[in-house]
Amino acid sequence: MEAGTPEGVSFQQPTKKIPKRRIVIPSLQSFKDEYEKVSKYYMSNRIRTTKYRLWTFIPRNLYEQFHRAANLYFLFIVLLNWIPVVEAFRKEITMIPLLVVLTIIAVKDGLEDYTKYRLDKMINNFVTHVYCGKTGDFVDKFWKDVKVGDFIQLSCNEEIPADMVLLYSSDGDGLCHIETSSLDGETNLKEKLIVKGFVEQTTEMDPESFSYRIECEIPNSDLNCFRGFIQHTSKERVGLSKDNLLLRGCTVRNTDIVVGIVVYAGHETKVMLNNTGSRYKRSKLEKKLNGDIIGCVLLLVVMCSVVAVGRGIWLSNHPGQYVYNSGKQFEPVWGGFLMFWTMIILLQVLIPISLYVSIELVKLGQIYFIQNDIDLYHEPTDTKIQCGSLNVAENLGQIEYIFSDKTGTLTENKMVFRRCSIAGQEYGHEENGKPETKRLNSGTRCSRGEGKGGGFRETDVVPDQRLVSKFRRISFNFYKKYETAEPISEIMQISEFFIALAICNTVVVSEPETTGTHEFWGKVFKEIEGIMNIKIERSPSIELVSLDAPDKFLVHEGMDLLCAPGPDVDGLPLDYDPAELSYEAESPDEAALVHAARAYQCTLVARNPEQVVIDMNYMGILTFQRLHILPFDSTRKRMSVVVKHPILNRIVVYTKGADSVMMDLLQKEPTGNENTDKNRKKMQERTQRHLDDYASKGLRTLCIAMKILSDEEYEEWLQGHFLAESSIENREELLLESAERLENNLILLGELERKKWLTEESKTLKSGINIWMLTGDKRETAVNIAYSCKLLESTDQLFVLKSNKRRSTIALRISASAHVKKPQFSYALVIDGPTLKFALHDRVQKKFLELTASVRGVICCRATPVQKSQIVTLVRKERKVMTLAIGDGANDVSMIKLADVGIGICGQEGMQAVLASDFALAQFKHLKKLLFVHGHWCYTRLANMILYFFYKNLAYVGLLFWFQFFSGFSGTPMIDYWSLIFFNLLFTSAPPIIYGVLDQDVSAECLLSNPELYKASQRNEPYGKSAFAVNILDGFYQSFVCFFLPYYTYRNSGIDLYSFGSILNTTMFFIIILHLVIESKYLTMIHFSVFAFSIILFFSIIGTFGALCVLCNPPANPYWVMQRQLANPVFYQICIVTTMLALLPRYLSALKPDISGYIAIFIWDLPCCGFVLKFLHYLGTSCPSISQAILSRDTSWHSSIPMSSKHHIMLEGGRDTGS
Repeated sequence: MEAGTPEGVSFQQPTKKIPKRRIVIPSLQSFKDEYEKVSKYYMSNRIRTTKYRLWTFIPRNLYEQFHRAANLYFLFIVLLNWIPVVEAFRKEITMIPLLVVLTIIAVKDGLEDYTKYRLDKMINNFVTHVYCGKTGDFVDKFWKDVKVGDFIQLSCNEEIPADMVLLYSSDGDGLCHIETSSLDGETNLKEKLIVKGFVEQTTEMDPESFSYRIECEIPNSDLNCFRGFIQHTSKERVGLSKDNLLLRGCTVRNTDIVVGIVVYAGHETKVMLNNTGSRYKRSKLEKKLNGDIIGCVLLLVVMCSVVAVGRGIWLSNHPGQYVYNSGKQFEPVWGGFLMFWTMIILLQVLIPISLYVSIELVKLGQIYFIQNDIDLYHEPTDTKIQCGSLNVAENLGQIEYIFSDKTGTLTENKMVFRRCSIAGQEYGHEENGKPETKRLNSGTRCSRGEGKGGGFRETDVVPDQRLVSKFRRISFNFYKKYETAEPISEIMQISEFFIALAICNTVVVSEPETTGTHEFWGKVFKEIEGIMNIKIERSPSIELVSLDAPDKFLVHEGMDLLCAPGPDVDGLPLDYDPAELSYEAESPDEAALVHAARAYQCTLVARNPEQVVIDMNYMGILTFQRLHILPFDSTRKRMSVVVKHPILNRIVVYTKGADSVMMDLLQKEPTGNENTDKNRKKMQERTQRHLDDYASKGLRTLCIAMKILSDEEYEEWLQGHFLAESSIENREELLLESAERLENNLILLGELERKKWLTEESKTLKSGINIWMLTGDKRETAVNIAYSCKLLESTDQLFVLKSNKRRSTIALRISASAHVKKPQFSYALVIDGPTLKFALHDRVQKKFLELTASVRGVICCRATPVQKSQIVTLVRKERKVMTLAIGDGANDVSMIKLADVGIGICGQEGMQAVLASDFALAQFKHLKKLLFVHGHWCYTRLANMILYFFYKNLAYVGLLFWFQFFSGFSGTPMIDYWSLIFFNLLFTSAPPIIYGVLDQDVSAECLLSNPELYKASQRNEPYGKSAFAVNILDGFYQSFVCFFLPYYTYRNSGIDLYSFGSILNTTMFFIIILHLVIESKYLTMIHFSVFAFSIILFFSIIGTFGALCVLCNPPANPYWVMQRQLANPVFYQICIVTTMLALLPRYLSALKPDISGYIAIFIWDLPCCGFVLKFLHYLGTSCPSISQAILSRDTSWHSSIPMSSKHHIMLEGGRDTGS
């Protein structure tokens, strides 16, 4: 395609409706009219990720905050207090709690949004180079001023401002390397290609000579797809793909200058369309909390109704009395009705308005300690746990189902070349991957940066000596024989097998001194030019491989010397060291294959979009012209590369893929030669046996095949493939059909196996948690890994569901269900992807779930990403259980997002799973502590703190409630308004937060060694109905004692209202604080410091208020009340006695294990056995552990009872049970 002049060119314009396709017109003066017509459909490149604007912040933030039911409740209280007849407090005082909470949340939201604003401003003001038609050169412009159709010039290490199609690169091979870490977290470089037809440019592109239009799909969020074409005025089209698109946010690497035209800008770029914000997941505890708050509202209604009824009765018995707060007289019924609303205002504290703020602060503290846990840090990769969500930390303590990927999760993504079968012959490499392995072959080389510390390195490959001896026999004679003989000889199959390993991949080659491939590629050919005294054109349009002469494999005369048999690679007249080559692979699989080929002296030397160079040692350097790449996809499950073979001088297709699909694509038709057909069949059968054997041992299998095409076959296929590439609609389907037309009648070269190493301690998560393995691997491999990681036991009976019809699936389920009911066996279920498709059908899924509930383990093999997400959703919704999904690859993202807790593993398959997860771990073994320790702590701490809040508020409100029985149900508080407000807002707010962040009911060591303790949080024991009821009753009891003991002490004493209230207020303050001390299982200096601070704050504010605020609480006067009480010895006596009596039940409950233990010791020493047995009978019903310990004369239990300890850990049956 040649560049023409744009003058007089007019493109067809779209209609006024938004088109289904995007037409991009260059922003040039010659296209001004056409550009103005279509530019209205384009968005600017300015971005805004903030939620608020300055003038909308207050109304919008208030609107969002009042979506919370609690805030609406307190707003109702505030408005209710403005009605004079029901006014309980001064109007401004009632507003304080709500204003404080609204202000704290608003400040938090405002700071978060302001941070986004500053980041947006910084990004929008980045500078880039945009072509200006007036000056005829590239000028500096802000990112926010970039428009669709602009030509952008970027230099090395510059960030891409918008999605743009690559039109020019200073790299002679038409390449541009980009780093996509900002998109997917991957730091390995990606290759982008110049649009076909623009590669021939020898000088920098002149935008004024651009006379094309681009037609592409409308903006979408799919990062892995881009469809469109670029069209010349002559209607000639060239297809565009994702390889031609540079995405916003990526960084240009190893390329001096690139030029592209913007097709998507601003919020229409793919990265911005994927920026959907953080996901919100409600925790199970939060859902239960909402229900309990409703219960507290009902309790509030009951208490207010009691007072209202009492008020009506009192007014009936005392007619003509004036209401205290209004000075008016009311009828009993009307007075009782008004008193109901007055008490709603007075007892509003029963609903904990500060609880939500406290929960957020506690979660922040819990996340901080999780992130700074040294045990969750992986030193070799310098990776610590990452927390992406604050809402689900407590869910970690209630997980009932774990859905785990196998590859990279239960197994590490460390690939080691273990075995191969070529031409039906097996070659073992058992020494590979062992720590004590030493590289025995000089050809075994390791790339830089591989293998940290001791142990094995994935790139260390010890060649099989039998295969080495055969490989040394490879020569051009075997290829010449192929031209006249069929089938391919064994030696030629070995040669082609390793050639396929070396070139059928996307591995990038570089030297340590360089960070890209194009510099090294240029160095190689520069050396060739100098040594051979020839000139090699760098343009990819010049073919370096001869397509005509079979005896000369490179175009230029004299170059056939490099391809002839000669000395070892070290003796070649080419100045490069294979040991210094470095490979950057997108997956460990590809890296393992390339290193295996290099171990046999088939070294990948260089790669560019048009050619691949390999060093075959005895055959010299071979240059393959790369014609096409058919990338791997989950539908085909294979990858192919089409090349021009320099020796065969034919078009060759190399294909690698899963054996489940590859074996069906092999040559089946008879050749007419009976011996040939018989040998081919035997080889395929032997290879299949090897595949089954390797899979049963947990090895990952891969088939390698090739196909030799004639020129006519290739041209016929190329026409259809070209149409598929230039299509926009149904492009994926057309490309799939094109690939399937090519990938058939393949010649099997062999197959190989790679070892996936088990992660350390991947077999420890079996304590009341159901674990399902969801993998795309074949059944034999998945089952073997399940046995290795102890997901399955050797005694388990396996049921395998494998069917391609729904009716058959139901029948298999019924057959399996009949067996799993036998109690003498344990069972496991194995189901493959096709069967799973029918098992998830609406009519079958419930029966399928019934079957899975009867087995101890489920393995889903050959499962697609969609099926993984469907399984997670089905179990979570139908079973009503807490689910956790864990994986490390992009195929696990959907199930990670749909589970209650999603965990990503920072592996070698990119960062998509990590970016989509709630928590990201460096290794699977860290999951044990995350669940058993931090999960248990987070749930228990938060549950206990919430219960404490309910208890604390009810105990305090109870004082006001009891006082109404002795004040004519008048709604009069005996505590001043400011003390009522500050009690929960300031005085008692900090201690429960510290309690929720730092408390440890059981030590980490105990939780790790006794996974059974995890079942307590699974069953919601810390926050069950009984626990909630006990705290409510305890609150009523403590308020009862705290009120009536001082009341009867000062009865008929003439004490004033606020003096009596100050005694109650102070006593209840110490009861609440000491109650928390009793409940705390782990006290540190931080706790005591916070307790001391709260006490000082209480007396300082109350004392200051009583000394200065003479008229702060009209009509009453709290002046000098606290000071007078502090000078009265009776005040101290009442506070001490009341506090002790109120806390006595809670204290005895906390000491119950100690008391039972001392009773047991006393009984053990009694001489009367009859009395002992009777007592044991009694204890057997209430405390079985003690009776069992005594009957077994367990002296270790006797010695474990602490002599002076308020909190301790009892040893029950040899296990820690907690305090």
